[in-house]
Amino acid sequence: MTVVVRTVARIIAPMILAFGGYVIMHGHLTPGGGFQGGAVAASALALLAISFGFGRWKGIKAPLSFLEDLGALAFVALGFLGIGYTFFRNVLAASGGLFGAPVPPGPNPGLLETGGTLPLMNWAVGLKVIAGLGSVVLLLGLFGGEDDR
Repeated sequence: MTVVVRTVARIIAPMILAFGGYVIMHGHLTPGGGFQGGAVAASALALLAISFGFGRWKGIKAPLSFLEDLGALAFVALGFLGIGYTFFRNVLAASGGLFGAPVPPGPNPGLLETGGTLPLMNWAVGLKVIAGLGSVVLLLGLFGGEDDR
């Protein structure tokens, strides 16, 4: 790709990753969540892979596989937190501390710490989706057909 495309990709990719993190983090308050934010963040990986060539990204498959496994393990571990009551019980809700603040009466003004385990589950799903879609894009680029130009 040209220098212009690579320069724009270097500038835009961190913004896309930040927006993907925003969508993941606010998933329990607004439309979106782990899957949608993970897909947005994976599009930054696709942008970088396309603009800089897939050959440079061969070594990233192992870290992506690790992130995908970490996301799956975190999601299952969060599901087992409330196993004394029921699977996937929101044990952190209204318990105090980080993500455990009680929900104020009336409409929620967008307080991130009122979600309990939901934001953590969104991050687990987001990691899994980022790694999964990033791996798919990378493998399609590495093993896909030749350029028709």
